[in-house]
Amino acid sequence: MYDIKKIKSLIEDSDAVIVGAGAGLSTSAGFTYSGQRFQKYFADFEEKYGFHDMYTGGFYPYKSLEEHWAYWSRYIMINRYMDTPLPVYEEVLRLVKDKNYFVITTNVDHCFQKAGINKERLFYTQGDYGLFQCSKPCHHQTYDNEEAIRAMWKSQGLKVDDEDRTFDGPDSIITKDTKMTVPGDLLPKCPKCGRPMSMNLRSDGTFVEDRGWNKAARLYQQFLDENKGKKIVFLELGVGGNTPGIIKYPFWRMTYENPKASYICINKGEAVVPKEIEKQSICVNNDIYEILRSL
Repeated sequence: MYDIKKIKSLIEDSDAVIVGAGAGLSTSAGFTYSGQRFQKYFADFEEKYGFHDMYTGGFYPYKSLEEHWAYWSRYIMINRYMDTPLPVYEEVLRLVKDKNYFVITTNVDHCFQKAGINKERLFYTQGDYGLFQCSKPCHHQTYDNEEAIRAMWKSQGLKVDDEDRTFDGPDSIITKDTKMTVPGDLLPKCPKCGRPMSMNLRSDGTFVEDRGWNKAARLYQQFLDENKGKKIVFLELGVGGNTPGIIKYPFWRMTYENPKASYICINKGEAVVPKEIEKQSICVNNDIYEILRSL
């Protein structure tokens, strides 16, 4: 049984807090990739191709870039430029804002930045839905894509209310007039070589680690070095088993190497800890939003 008072005490008494966030944090905030939310925005793609979640659709080999970007512009629009239904990220900020903290995340939906987390205290290891890069890549620079994504979204006949930034109602926005392609003149092309642009996501060996990414990596390492051996709380939120080598395993190792450190894992159904650091750890198999509000 977890102890809310104990968790709160560990965080308050710490010299530093390192938050490690995975996909489960955004799921707790309402960014689900299947079910009703998927059908609301992708019912036509589901009917045509038979996949039932956004993740699978992102890997589908569409026959044209016009259709590829019709799918991806919807995907990016709802998972990057719309707000989460629940203020989970704001709760994280509320918990650590007065502490010496740093955040490392595998999430690419920009939710920490939108919640107000200091960008100098954030390392987004796997990229950002809001950035394009050359698909080759011919150079190591990324480009903001909001204007392009919104144009592709609108070209499909998808309408939104600018004041309703969560778009989390139950009804599908897909109609018989919704297009599943975007015009050729909206296809993003590399300004250097003219090749098609791709998303700045670590899915293969073409991922661009740009100037901002490298700066964030240096700041994270600097934070670790400055607080080594101190009373650190490693607060892991919603990190699963897809890429444990980025957050989970390093958190376990650093806790094991530092007798003053504590490891707190909050992840519904997936909160586990190795026996070597059990006495330094608290595992909470419950909804992240519920626990954060309790804190």
